Amino acid sequence: MRVGVRALMVGGALIVACQNARDARASKASDSAAMKAKATALRVASARDSVPGFTVPAQCARGSIPAPRKAAARDTVHIVAGWRDSTGRARGARDSSAATRADTSVADSMRVARTDSVGAPPSPKVRRAQRADSIARAKARIHADSLAAIALQTDSAATRRLAGSLLPGCRIVAFYGNPMSKRMGILGEIKPDSMLARLAKQAAAYAAVDSARPALPALELIATVAQAGPGKSGQYRARMPDTLIARVMGWAEAHRYLVILDIQTGRSTVASEMAPLMKYLARPYVHLALDPEFSIGATKIPGKVIGRMDAADVNVASSMLAALVDSLKLPPKMLIVHRFTTPMLSNHQKIKLDPRVQIVIDMDGFGAPHLKYGSYKAYVHDRPVQFAGFKVFYKNDKPMLTPVQVLQLDPVPLFIMYQ
Repeated sequence: MRVGVRALMVGGALIVACQNARDARASKASDSAAMKAKATALRVASARDSVPGFTVPAQCARGSIPAPRKAAARDTVHIVAGWRDSTGRARGARDSSAATRADTSVADSMRVARTDSVGAPPSPKVRRAQRADSIARAKARIHADSLAAIALQTDSAATRRLAGSLLPGCRIVAFYGNPMSKRMGILGEIKPDSMLARLAKQAAAYAAVDSARPALPALELIATVAQAGPGKSGQYRARMPDTLIARVMGWAEAHRYLVILDIQTGRSTVASEMAPLMKYLARPYVHLALDPEFSIGATKIPGKVIGRMDAADVNVASSMLAALVDSLKLPPKMLIVHRFTTPMLSNHQKIKLDPRVQIVIDMDGFGAPHLKYGSYKAYVHDRPVQFAGFKVFYKNDKPMLTPVQVLQLDPVPLFIMYQ
């Protein structure tokens, strides 16, 4: 799969100049002082910024974890690297009855094989039966493992569903980008009215496939953009101005959409970059995303290396969100963590789960379908945290998966992003 630094860095270079002066001023104040200064204002902001009429469907918190849709009988399915891929049609995982049917087929074929001469190679019929058996067993095992992992992560006191929870009963369909760049994603690539209408249509496509689960549109704005130069702050990141964030908030409020603020920390820290965004996260419809690709430590440069975060970084963000939920009596927040390499998120098993914060691991790689399936298995299926996410690229995925195909992934994604 083509991974590494994408067009984000090119787009980011175009929008950082106007941020340097403001970054320099902001960096002079300590994070703790900034947090104290905002503490009182947050309570006021929560009431002021709430959107009349914006409510989370009760079904979101009541819903169950979705099971993968079954592949059609006519599909040709192959096992690649211990997982599955296909010829471009539907994918899915069959239940154990498929394995039972395959067992019967193999048994029948082996009875035929015993009539062959000793030492003769298996007949084509036997080979087909053996292949069917292998496929059915692998898919049944994957499905069982996936559901067990999800149950372990979601059915506990630490992850009980609070009122206002978005997951697992609802699905989030998000557009990603920044209005100041056409190269960072669909959010800034086309005119706002066209973009918002297209998002509504994209969300409706998922609701049509899974009619029992509401699809909620969301705008994921890159609010902190990594950059190749240090800027006056020296942190290799640019914070977007309040005017830009307010503009995107206005789009969301007008259409009753969710907002996700995405952080690319550069050389900064999660806590430092969350601080100026807390006044927005105080709004009940605003959530947070972390992009480890652009978290490059104290010596690296964004765009030269693929960054990484540790479970400790995710736990910092989760703790800050949980405290905000408690202090302002907000509905639970989503915390999306993007990932497309194994080192990008270390110690995933140490991520602490909390009912006030719903954590989504979003498979963020692009490429051909079979490569995306392999990455999804490696970074979501094999390393479960809580909820599953999947990213689709309008331009870089060739061919691009349809909603039907996306919802046949195992585990089924409850967060789907388009870039």
